[in-house]
Amino acid sequence: MFLVIFDFLETVQTMKLTGRQRQFLNNFLDLYRESQQPLHYSAVAERLGISPMTAYDMLRLLEERGLVVSEYVLPDQGPGRSTIVFRPTAQATVLMSQLAGVGWDREEWEGVKERILQALREGRGTDYHDLLEEILLRIPERKSPMLYAAEMVTAVLLHLHQLKKEARSSNLLESLRALGLPSELAGLTLGLTLVERANRRVTSLLLSYSRKYQEHLARLSSESKQRLSDFAQEVMKIVEI
Repeated sequence: MFLVIFDFLETVQTMKLTGRQRQFLNNFLDLYRESQQPLHYSAVAERLGISPMTAYDMLRLLEERGLVVSEYVLPDQGPGRSTIVFRPTAQATVLMSQLAGVGWDREEWEGVKERILQALREGRGTDYHDLLEEILLRIPERKSPMLYAAEMVTAVLLHLHQLKKEARSSNLLESLRALGLPSELAGLTLGLTLVERANRRVTSLLLSYSRKYQEHLARLSSESKQRLSDFAQEVMKIVEI
């Protein structure tokens, strides 16, 4: 019983990370998965475009929270000074998975993704009005960041599809291809509000959902963002944007 309480209190403490600290930890986890070995703070700094001291201080702070551990390694050959390297703890991986909505909902994500794509295929040749209305109602109910983002991407692209002619004349389609999804979805949503024939109720709803979308997107790992980007490409291909 006491162990359970201790684990709970420890988890609450780690949740007090700032947005900047969470983003750093997320990036560090991505680098660690890529390298498959502990990382020196200077290597982390170089990859993230920050100063070595900033990277070192951030890693030490995360170590105090139990999210990173440091160790000293000796040179492979000959005498020399030991080098300090860092690696994430299991607690860091669990924490970021919970924040990103990956892991526990991955099976649900695959199911939702396939249902959306199937509905899009079945609606080819239409304006997808009913499907868009259905998705707009669902978005606020989504608790998973990944599912929320997927529904938002679909809704924005469906509304863009409905306004394809106007969007083409206002260069929105060119901007979409140049900037890419999912990172520039909020900007694309704002651009839709400037299209004269755009449904004001729909664009207002999408704008109201955009802030939460950006918050969810910031929590997603690089792997999850790539999944979302691949999904967006599939949607664009089906609806012929």
